[in-house]
Amino acid sequence: MPTKQRQNVAAVGQIQKPNMPKPSKAASKKKEEDDSTDIGDGVEEWTQAKTLIKPRDQLELTEAELNEEFTRILTANNPHAPQNIVRYSFKERAYKPVSIVEQLAIHFSLDGNMLHKDSDEARRQKLRMGVLEGSTQTDTTAPETGDNMEAEEHPETPVAGEEGADREDSTKSRKERKLTNQFNYSERASQSLNNPLRERACQTEPPPREVFSATANQWEIYDAYVEELKKQQKLKEKQKAPASKKEEEARSRRRLGATESQSDDLSKLVKSCKIMERMVNQNSFDDVTQDFKYFEDPADEFRGQEGTLMPLWKFQNDKAKGLSVTALCWNPNYKDFFAVGQGSYDFVKQNRGMVQFYSLKNPSFPEYVFSTDTGVMCLDIHREHPYLLAVGLYDGNVAVYNLKANTQLPAFISSAKSGKHTDPVWQVKWQKDDMDNNPNFFSISSDGRVVSWTLVKDELLHSDVIKLSLNGTTASGPEGLKLQIHGSGTAFDFHWQIDYLYLVGTEEGKIHKCSKAYSSKFLDTYDAHNMAVDTVRWNPFHPKVFISCSSDWTVKIWQHDVKTPMFVFDLNAPVADVAWAPFSSTVFAAVTIDGKVHVFDLSVNKYEALCQQAVVAKKKTKLTHVEFNPVYPVLIVGDDRGYVTSLKLSPNLRKIPKEKKGQETQKGPEVEVAKLDKLLSLVREPDTKQGKPESQTHRAEF
Repeated sequence: MPTKQRQNVAAVGQIQKPNMPKPSKAASKKKEEDDSTDIGDGVEEWTQAKTLIKPRDQLELTEAELNEEFTRILTANNPHAPQNIVRYSFKERAYKPVSIVEQLAIHFSLDGNMLHKDSDEARRQKLRMGVLEGSTQTDTTAPETGDNMEAEEHPETPVAGEEGADREDSTKSRKERKLTNQFNYSERASQSLNNPLRERACQTEPPPREVFSATANQWEIYDAYVEELKKQQKLKEKQKAPASKKEEEARSRRRLGATESQSDDLSKLVKSCKIMERMVNQNSFDDVTQDFKYFEDPADEFRGQEGTLMPLWKFQNDKAKGLSVTALCWNPNYKDFFAVGQGSYDFVKQNRGMVQFYSLKNPSFPEYVFSTDTGVMCLDIHREHPYLLAVGLYDGNVAVYNLKANTQLPAFISSAKSGKHTDPVWQVKWQKDDMDNNPNFFSISSDGRVVSWTLVKDELLHSDVIKLSLNGTTASGPEGLKLQIHGSGTAFDFHWQIDYLYLVGTEEGKIHKCSKAYSSKFLDTYDAHNMAVDTVRWNPFHPKVFISCSSDWTVKIWQHDVKTPMFVFDLNAPVADVAWAPFSSTVFAAVTIDGKVHVFDLSVNKYEALCQQAVVAKKKTKLTHVEFNPVYPVLIVGDDRGYVTSLKLSPNLRKIPKEKKGQETQKGPEVEVAKLDKLLSLVREPDTKQGKPESQTHRAEF
């Protein structure tokens, strides 16, 4: 800044402030020197022209756009006030919008206690406190002026009565109370920004109303008490009555069709509760449900031929604690519904049994539960009547349960008079209805009998189909008589195409091919295993092939017109069960007592399993049974702790062989039969170059 301008500014400052002392000449001269030294090299900075720097992304507006006015209108409406409030009108029985909405918004409110000092209320407060406004001023000013005058007139002489005046001032100061001014003060406060308030409300539809009225007299009250007393007496008689009387009462009730309104209402409530329970379970197990429907393991592309089993749901019930899974069976009509039989294979631990029906929609609790006095060893669901369930028990009895009947008792049960087995029943199978359209099923037991059971009205009729015998083994009886020893049956399976043909597995390790037309002879006998045959099953596609497993660690595949096995697989542990896959003629799964599941596909690998996976948490847990779902790529396995685990097959375990370019992919049972025939031809084809015989067996060990 130049020196002249600074002097002018200083002069103006002197004019505006006349009371300020004038600086001396030396000080002003020194200031001028300091100002002259400040100019120095900075003159160039002041003389340089200033340029306006604009950002690159700034808009270039015209003069008209710059002069354009944008008006904003302020209204008294509250922007946060709801506009869609409805109320239910009982008069018009409909929801009506509320037109009047409060638009007032209070930003700040404070209740104060300040009063104006000239108001009447302030004067009344002062009077109540005993203080007058004018008295204090006159009392304080008058003596002061008098004392001062006297002191000025007679400065040398002492003032008369000075000590008395001091005493009066001290007494006045004691009497007067100095009041704080309650109105002459300032208050500071701050408030943060208040968030806009939001109010949400919902109103449900009013529940349906119904007017109920009734009259009650002494006779109606008496009849109600009598009916209640009869019910209690019947309940006591049921508990004391034997099983036969209980069955008769249940059958008589079904004939009469006696239903009560309370039971109907309860059944409706039970159905609604089941639906709600399934919805809750699907929400809680949503991740498992999504994996069941959509997940395909992408890692199979890098594993080559191997596959995996992904665990899904685990089914268990606390009431079945201590029981082993002894049977598994899918419902033929409802693809997510399966039955579980529970008992014990240990002779010492025989106590009770249980049949449970689970659904994949509700894995937390079974849909149906039936308790038995002895262990359940096997079960089967009728294909045409999926509500009929045949059960084989450890004490040799067979029973039939009807899911439609609202009772825990079996609709049919055998007894000692009606031809029950003398040993545990190891397997039951439903067959086609007889000539009179009566349902019938077969059972096999360790007593060597294969029995046919027919449901006729309210009776369970039986007939022995065949009695197993051991060829060449006799025992000496009384008086030198030779008695033939009967064999012990453990498993059987009926041909799905030829009605009369079936296979029987025995404890001696043999497999008999039998016919319903012959009750004393076998069509053929296979020396299959060294220990008891646990399972034997026909291939669901090829009519000549069946599979068997045993506790001798082996799984064997047979062709029924050849007595030697086609394939032999050694799994290094006793095999508890084996099952064919419903989607391929070359895929099967086996479970062993060491807790592993083995999945094979002969069309991919004839020697090794594509998957060997342990599915149990504890090492001592033994797997007992396995079953494939008829539709979904899922299998279920049961163990000796009572748990049922569902597993999903990865894409490598269920892939279709790739076709050549230009050929359409063929599907159907004929394709599956041809695929298995091709494998059999490779096994039975003579190898003349190496001098091998025509009949050769592929054996795989792990």
